[in-house]
Amino acid sequence: PFKVQNEGGKPKIRVEYKGENKSFSPEEISSMVLIKMKEVAEAYMGRKIKDAVVTVPAYFNDSQRQATKDAGAIAGLNVLRIINEPTAAAIAYGLDKKGGGERNILIFDLGGGTFDVSILTIDDGIFEVKSTAGDTHLGGEDFDIRMVNHF
Repeated sequence: PFKVQNEGGKPKIRVEYKGENKSFSPEEISSMVLIKMKEVAEAYMGRKIKDAVVTVPAYFNDSQRQATKDAGAIAGLNVLRIINEPTAAAIAYGLDKKGGGERNILIFDLGGGTFDVSILTIDDGIFEVKSTAGDTHLGGEDFDIRMVNHF
């Protein structure tokens, strides 16, 4: 349903969109997802959303992080910060609030299509990703397929 083409040394995704052939940059595609998330948040909150903190996989490099920030801008968001997904998970579980000095924690992220493990150090509310690894071809969907085939 789509093709990837080279336009000026950058990838563009060519699709038929609303009856026309169109080309979109990866940032534009990402912005479409962010626009939808913004709409969902606005409906839930009952007010306009302009600021956002966006998470990315821990293995994203600087250019991927910048592309994500650019996608946020295209979506009409003021991206306050880009943070690693494992850091976001640790914050969601309140691990930054528990005292006890420096601690190492393991974040295990089994998504629908990928599996990631990260080691973080938390000290005085500061998170540092020490290491991250994963398998982009192993996720929940793979377990589902195995179970369906087994039974």
